[in-house]
Amino acid sequence: MHTIVVDLGYGDAGKGTVVDRLCAAPGAAPVTSVIRFNGGAQAAHNVVTTDGRHHTFAQFGSGTFSGVPTHLSRLMLVDPLALAAEARHLARLGVPDPLALLTVDRRALLTTPYHAAANQVRERARGTLRHGSCGMGIGETAAYALAHPSDAPTVGDCTSPAQLRHTLTLLRDRLTETLGPLDAPPVDACLEAFAAFAAHVTLVDETHLPRLLRRGRVVFEGAQGVLLDEWHGFHPYTTWSTTTFDGAETLLAEAGRPPRTAFRLGVVRTYTTRHGPGPLVTENPALTTALPEPHNGHGRWQGAFRAGDFDAPAHAYAVAACGGVDGLAVTHLDAPARHPDLRIVRTHRAPDGTTTDRIPATRPGDLERRQRLTNRLLAARPAATQTPGSDPRVWSDALAETLSAPVVLESYGPTAADKVTAPGSRNRCPERSPA
Repeated sequence: MHTIVVDLGYGDAGKGTVVDRLCAAPGAAPVTSVIRFNGGAQAAHNVVTTDGRHHTFAQFGSGTFSGVPTHLSRLMLVDPLALAAEARHLARLGVPDPLALLTVDRRALLTTPYHAAANQVRERARGTLRHGSCGMGIGETAAYALAHPSDAPTVGDCTSPAQLRHTLTLLRDRLTETLGPLDAPPVDACLEAFAAFAAHVTLVDETHLPRLLRRGRVVFEGAQGVLLDEWHGFHPYTTWSTTTFDGAETLLAEAGRPPRTAFRLGVVRTYTTRHGPGPLVTENPALTTALPEPHNGHGRWQGAFRAGDFDAPAHAYAVAACGGVDGLAVTHLDAPARHPDLRIVRTHRAPDGTTTDRIPATRPGDLERRQRLTNRLLAARPAATQTPGSDPRVWSDALAETLSAPVVLESYGPTAADKVTAPGSRNRCPERSPA
């Protein structure tokens, strides 16, 4: 069975380390490919090996240390410059010829230095009202493609210098006309870098993904989190990306696969985190100190890394927005032992004193209603809480009950060896399922 891995929070729940485990699980059916189906170079999926190597996976799949190839699907936003830097770091960590493990759909959009520069100009202009962008041009890439679909540069353009020169020049001139001069290299420099990218990776067409799916078990690795979703997140603190299972389901359907045949694995921490501004009802600054993050810190564009108690209404909202999950991977189950006062917040309290245990669904595209919802969440505070204590089994059971889904994988640390199949879930765990 194929597996789709999605973060049910604001990102940083541990998708990368879960994918690493799925690709490295002893005795499991081998994973033949990791397929990236949303986002781009702004992803930050931290993986630590048992011998101490650490890499923050952005465009490469998080199974790379196990030698599992990556396919960047047509839904990815591909940044060749960032990809080259990531490949160099993986090579220094002992991965032989990382780019040989990569296939890229020619239809995928290109993220360029012009997109990144425009992103940073807009974010600086927001001042104290920043949205928490990573400053890497992801939203600009998506927005430009929506406004100019026939002119948006794609991966396939990298094999046609004349076409790429045309699309990059149009892109640069249009953004400059709107925003003024951009801090970005000249078109010729971009052409040289993108041509080198095309020469070192395998570019494929729409027939490649169906072949991958027939070859064996694959893992679809999502980016960011459902609570940042472009359609269901809390506007305007959202991403220009569909972060639910929908992108993976679209790719499966295009390959002729029936809906809901892949295992839908939702990832949550034992506490809720957020990188940058936006609602975090359960925020507890003491947790940031008590549970330090070795690989997440203050970002120049995103801002501070924030932590709070587990937000049950928010995560239940994410599950509903996804259309349900088949199982949960719970990470940071070692945290309750280090911080026994860690809580599950069951209800939110509004400024008028009313409480609720649910966040109402909003219609996709209804930005005004989503903005009102965001304003309510920014003003809300924790109300009823539960303190499961230090026993990770109690935590696992409580989160399964809260989100109405079985816990199938438990994580007690950063490496694949720190993860175990949850007791009683052996037949349901995706790593034990046949392809």
